[in-house]
Amino acid sequence: MEHWICVTCGSQFAAREAQPEACPICNDQRQYVGYNGQQWTTLAEMSRNGFHNVFKEEEPNLLGIGTEPSFAIGQRALLVQTPQGNVLWDCISLLDEQTLAEVQQRGGIAAIAISHPHYYSSMVAWARHFNAPIYLHEADRQWVMRPDEHIIFWSGETHSLQPDLTLIRLGGHFRGGTVLHWPAGFDGKGALLSGDIITVVADRQWVSFMYSYPNLIPLPAYEVNRIRDTIAPYRFERLYGAWFGRVVTQDAHQAVLRSADRYLQALERPLD
Repeated sequence: MEHWICVTCGSQFAAREAQPEACPICNDQRQYVGYNGQQWTTLAEMSRNGFHNVFKEEEPNLLGIGTEPSFAIGQRALLVQTPQGNVLWDCISLLDEQTLAEVQQRGGIAAIAISHPHYYSSMVAWARHFNAPIYLHEADRQWVMRPDEHIIFWSGETHSLQPDLTLIRLGGHFRGGTVLHWPAGFDGKGALLSGDIITVVADRQWVSFMYSYPNLIPLPAYEVNRIRDTIAPYRFERLYGAWFGRVVTQDAHQAVLRSADRYLQALERPLD
């Protein structure tokens, strides 16, 4: 029995003998099947093929964990280190002995929270190794490919993980699309960990919002308006997107608001 991993999106599936026929996440219109067709791997095969994780300090008490060479969507996870216990934000497919040791020496993982199904990856493997609950919004329950007792589905618009860490449902990219507000981040100025629910674009003074990124399907105006209004009351000066280097390093709150305004304007008429 193997826990097969989709090579295109990185999602790990419940154990079975034969490879699944298809990946529902990749067959959804927000994603795609790789150019070489549906392909599968396993954690052991990834290690044999030279994949390994790298660790980068994003700021004090925030560790980025990403896989090299790039695998699947290529996102990196973020380990938020707090006195109440560490929280892994988003997840990656590869979990090996080096990663286990690196995370354990920093205090392990008390909880896992994930922005949306494209980053569910090997979340259950991580949760089982660290005996940590996984917090997912219930609106995205159908996209869980490896069910497990560690998964906790939360509902509503916000969920408090700790006194200083709050999950906020923004929707948009997925109905349960979630960001993590960390008021103590960026030296107390506040940070937002957004995956690509709010995505940091090439000009890192701006962000954007999409229903599908690879297939370039935009969100309607009412959804972007709702995202803007939902996040506006929260204080944050830095925003961490889904990949290494995709960070709005300052004035991030205003960057999100003005980016939403620009997006809405572009839907009405071409920008000059």
